[in-house]
Amino acid sequence: MALLLEEKEKRRRRRKLLDMYPDEGPLRRELYARHMEFFRLGKIHRERLFMAANRVGKTEGAGGFELALHLTGLYPPWWEGRTFDGPISAWTAGTTNQTTRDILQAKLCGRGDAVGTGLIPGDRIVTTYKKSGSADAYEFITVEHVSGGLSRLGFKTYEQGRKAFEGTEQHVILLDEEPTMAIYTECLTRTMTTRGLVMVTFTPLQGISAVVLSFLPEGRVAHE
Repeated sequence: MALLLEEKEKRRRRRKLLDMYPDEGPLRRELYARHMEFFRLGKIHRERLFMAANRVGKTEGAGGFELALHLTGLYPPWWEGRTFDGPISAWTAGTTNQTTRDILQAKLCGRGDAVGTGLIPGDRIVTTYKKSGSADAYEFITVEHVSGGLSRLGFKTYEQGRKAFEGTEQHVILLDEEPTMAIYTECLTRTMTTRGLVMVTFTPLQGISAVVLSFLPEGRVAHE
């Protein structure tokens, strides 16, 4: 019985993406109006910022969820946002190597040896490539897309500097925590030819910075 329960729990964890934002129940998606608006706006805007207080689901419930959908192609029936027909190339980045590993990698892939218990279903993660000299941190992973091809997700950090964000074209970039304007501008360039998406999720701990101002109408926060 214990083994059956353990296997059931393991399978439940591996379908986290498919269980989020249900039609009914205490976690029904109608309760997450801001998240739904964020997703919808992706269909018409290449740049989006989810700026909010801590612990409201910015990284996992907004940016991470959408990134996992684009990597896998497992869009739910209710999805009204941007879609990609085939595999994508994507980056996600955090402030440091440690925060990228402990937050972004953990939420997307699972912690430690529990690969596949994050937002990306375990049976969709094909390969993981670890960074040299960094315990348990990934350089990139490949993810099976529903079309049959492979998406590629690279993990980067702001401490690498702007030059680490030069080079290849990307379809989707998720920046968790506020980047410098130099890194943000470089990410826009990387997604220009693909007409790709740049998503940013953070709490504005640096105040009204250049990045924040670039998203505010007339340079100020709109009040409802």
